[in-house]
Amino acid sequence: MASLIDKIKELRELTGAGMMDCKKALVANGEDVDKAKDWLREQGITTAAKKSGRIAAEGLALAKIENGYAVIVEVNCETDFVSRGDAFKELVNTVLDLLLKHKPATKEAADALINPLLVEATVKIGEKLSFRRFELLKVEDRGASYIHMGGKIATLVLLNKKDDELAHGLTMHVAANSPSYITTEDITEADYEHERHIQLEITKNDPRLADKPEKMLKNIVEGKIRKYFSDLVLAEQTYLMDDTKKVSQALKELDNKVLRFVRYQVGEGIEKRQEDFAAEVLGQIK
Repeated sequence: MASLIDKIKELRELTGAGMMDCKKALVANGEDVDKAKDWLREQGITTAAKKSGRIAAEGLALAKIENGYAVIVEVNCETDFVSRGDAFKELVNTVLDLLLKHKPATKEAADALINPLLVEATVKIGEKLSFRRFELLKVEDRGASYIHMGGKIATLVLLNKKDDELAHGLTMHVAANSPSYITTEDITEADYEHERHIQLEITKNDPRLADKPEKMLKNIVEGKIRKYFSDLVLAEQTYLMDDTKKVSQALKELDNKVLRFVRYQVGEGIEKRQEDFAAEVLGQIK
């Protein structure tokens, strides 16, 4: 079980809040990290990032399209030095080729295919290697892939019909803007209710709104919810390739739709070891 110090570290990396605020949030919420994260937002201590995640682990995220299929992978190593080396790059490209060739239907099947390769490569490279995740899509001629910063971010986009220029532009857009949903219809009721609860608490804790009528407060909350999700919905984002229009308008003009997108960022949600953190925390919370 993770200690309080470990949880403070995790919450700090997820939210960017100070250590004392993280400790207070955890104590107030039974050391539940997810509840503490919401509590920090409710108290106005932090604002929501587009996607919470600790971007720290090393490795490569790559994608490839071949013979009507697209694959995207993340393979992790321990150091940036190894991730930039030719041996590791060759390894990850071999992983892509194996997945495209065998088309495993599950992560378990992919692990059985890839892990023996990683065991052998670990001996050669000298670091622990991990096949973290993959997705395989049938795209025919309607997809595109994009690799950003030499493999720090990889994206795939699948369209309703062939349009190479649009597909490529959208892969770059997804890399830069990190959407969570294609359209507002993809947002679940649970997601809405979760954000509504947070915005209600933020409103209650704002002294500037203390004397406002209930109807006005409700409108403020609903407006904040719309703004929050508009930043996360691909269709509502300003299109990277033409900042005079939203993605939805660009798609409408070309009579096309995004059926699927995938975005991998190396180390998203993985904690990097920081040997001196415990001492730092102890020094500030004692």
